Amino acid sequence: RGDGDAGGDLRTASAGPLALARSAAIAHAVYTPEVRHPVEVGVEQEAHLVQWLSKRLGSNLQPPVLSPLGYRLIGGRLLPGDGDGPVAQFMYEDGSGKRLTLYVARERAGRQETAFRYTQEKELGVFYWIDGQMGYALSARLPKAELGKIADAVYAQLEAHR
Repeated sequence: RGDGDAGGDLRTASAGPLALARSAAIAHAVYTPEVRHPVEVGVEQEAHLVQWLSKRLGSNLQPPVLSPLGYRLIGGRLLPGDGDGPVAQFMYEDGSGKRLTLYVARERAGRQETAFRYTQEKELGVFYWIDGQMGYALSARLPKAELGKIADAVYAQLEAHR
């Protein structure tokens, strides 16, 4: 994977990979503060969640296992996309209650594959990339280096399941 840095402000996003990062950051900001309803389908129904989101996105999704990095999957939800169909959001939480989200979207045919990129809005960092027909964005209020390690693990697991 490459390591680019888009920098800048998420609000200036236009069409393309940075729009994916912006949508992911907005979804992260909306759902991670929720105490009672952070996800639509909880991890106790993980098989159903994965099957449902895979069917809706038309791709075999597999949420990465991040427990070796201290994060457990708590569930996920279906969200509207930006004209490319629905998107999936998987939410993870560590022992202290800190959350991160993985936003997964089907991308328009013909988009170029992008290297890993990073952008930040206030304390929220987002690593994002497009791999074939799928776009991914990992969002959390973590230092760039720490979020980068988690993004590397996510990318490696996604590649292993291709």
